[in-house]
Amino acid sequence: MNSYTNPVYPNNFPDPFVLKWCGEYWAYCTGHWRDGRCFGVLRSRDLVRWEEMGGALDPLPGDIPHYWAPEVSYYRGRFYMYYSAGIELEDMAVRVAVADHPAGPFVDQGVRLTAEPFAIDAHVFQDHDGARYLFYATDYLEHSHVGTGTAMVRLDDPLTPAGPSRPVTRARYDWQVYDPNRAEKGGVRWHTVEGPFVLWRKGRYYQMFSGGNWTNPTYGVSFATSDRIDRPDEWEQASDGERVLPILRTIPGKVVGPGHNSAVRGPDNRQLICVYHRWVGEGRAMAIDPLDWAGEHMLVLGPSDEPRPAPTRATLVDFFDEERDGDLGPGWECSGGSWRVARGTAVQSADVDPASARATFAAPCFVAEVSARALAEPSPETLAANGSYGLSLEGEDGTLLYFLAAPGVERAHVLWRDESGWREQHLALPADFAAGGFQQLRAEVDGPRVRLGLGEGPLIWRGRCSEPVRHVALRTSGRAAAFAGFALTVGYEDLFDEQEAPERLGWRAESGAWRVADGELCAQPTDGRALIRKEHELEDYELVVNARSSGEAEGCAYAIYPAARESDAGPALVVERRGGTWEAAWRGAAGEIRSPLPASFDGTAHHQWRIVRHGGSVTVAWEQHAIGVFDILPGPAGIALGAWDNPAFFEMVRVTTL
Repeated sequence: MNSYTNPVYPNNFPDPFVLKWCGEYWAYCTGHWRDGRCFGVLRSRDLVRWEEMGGALDPLPGDIPHYWAPEVSYYRGRFYMYYSAGIELEDMAVRVAVADHPAGPFVDQGVRLTAEPFAIDAHVFQDHDGARYLFYATDYLEHSHVGTGTAMVRLDDPLTPAGPSRPVTRARYDWQVYDPNRAEKGGVRWHTVEGPFVLWRKGRYYQMFSGGNWTNPTYGVSFATSDRIDRPDEWEQASDGERVLPILRTIPGKVVGPGHNSAVRGPDNRQLICVYHRWVGEGRAMAIDPLDWAGEHMLVLGPSDEPRPAPTRATLVDFFDEERDGDLGPGWECSGGSWRVARGTAVQSADVDPASARATFAAPCFVAEVSARALAEPSPETLAANGSYGLSLEGEDGTLLYFLAAPGVERAHVLWRDESGWREQHLALPADFAAGGFQQLRAEVDGPRVRLGLGEGPLIWRGRCSEPVRHVALRTSGRAAAFAGFALTVGYEDLFDEQEAPERLGWRAESGAWRVADGELCAQPTDGRALIRKEHELEDYELVVNARSSGEAEGCAYAIYPAARESDAGPALVVERRGGTWEAAWRGAAGEIRSPLPASFDGTAHHQWRIVRHGGSVTVAWEQHAIGVFDILPGPAGIALGAWDNPAFFEMVRVTTL
């Protein structure tokens, strides 16, 4: 397996933000770049190896020295860079610059988006309804804990705030002290909460932020949550610095000042990656580590300073680098239209005939992503109004689902075949949709279950086909289109956020009573036991499970079987209450190997277990704490979950092939 060691970019690269566009990564940093321009830009395809691209923005007129914390947001085919600039540190404002390409050049739009004397660390979050919100850091001088905190304002458009801002997260705890006697602020005890970055998961909003002073061992990254984006009061902070520590923090003697993070989906399009800086010598270098959740608790598996597995690559990737005419090359079957590969895109240039390019790779479960855009407007004699482009999903005997954007009628079409025949649904295009700009298409497939997404927002359609999906294809109908950055990763993720019976989600119960409720797969043992299997059999994969027990009674336990076969559930990782404490035990052919868990371990709270299966062995970890390496039988296998004596709850199961 490939590996990486932090920092992944060892040179000075403060306040790193990473944008994923057409399958590639673009990183931006604070300050002037070596070419005299502002905001250095890097490019990567794997988040580990980075290529320098130069500066993004010409300096503003007036000899302005300070250029801080750029973030880039893609909207209607253009790139909007939000950043802070100022002559004096007491007069920093959020501005915006625009470009047609992520490398730039960006052109400042002459707009000051913030009214406060000090505003930095801009971040734009797009909600489910397409509304966009500008988060940033500003000073609160009348607050109980004087200092910098975060604010939010809705944007009418990329250049126009909708009204006054409101506080989101202000300092509350001692770990957020920047300077106990800050001279330039009149000797006040000054706190700092800055660098906001917002994510959404299972009905909750999570704002990550950095707190304190990087020179202090208490410095780090924490988060605050809300069930509403427009909550009238402040969001709920997770870390008090004593009982609950920041999720990313200084490790004395190893890692200094990890902070100001962003997050981006890894190359497998499943695992989120936290991108942050850490102090190395006189500068701040860029580092990465996996970001995840265990229940409602956000966690970062870092900061790491030793070699660890690189972000998982997709099973099948095509950046369309090799120019071709008449087809797309190995791994694709083209039908209809006029296909070629040009300038990093798969192009279908005919605007009349329906056309497809099917990936020949087949799998029972996968996530596939590609970016697509319309080419020239169709001619009047073609299907101008109904011309469309997108994806189709294929079974063993033909097409099962079409997912197509139709800009002429300002909607997307989902046409699918289920048990009752062909059905159709029309969906509104996202607010940031532009036919001439690349838009991400996403399909998550789990047997006959399908979930679809258009753009960077949440999934917009969930349903089932009449039979299991095996392939994905690029499609056009009456419209020429280009496709870029295709990636397919074998595996699946169950968040149990659909109120369906477990068997509808591909699970088969063998004992006990199982149901899905409140975002969890719930196990109720009968005769002391409960066991359920997932049908897919795969080889070499990472299995990630969030689980908890319902009780503290002696002997209550839950189990994860990472190599289950039809005739035998196989070896198991068992988390069990014994002797008044919790233990993790591996039960395999060679017997039982027990690993005590810390006294602070609470088995009734969600914890994340990560199991990497490779050949004839598995590597087991509790979050980022190693449990051990154990032998198993090689070959295809599925997974199973179990519980005994007490109910158990599984909040997430994710399998990603390696």
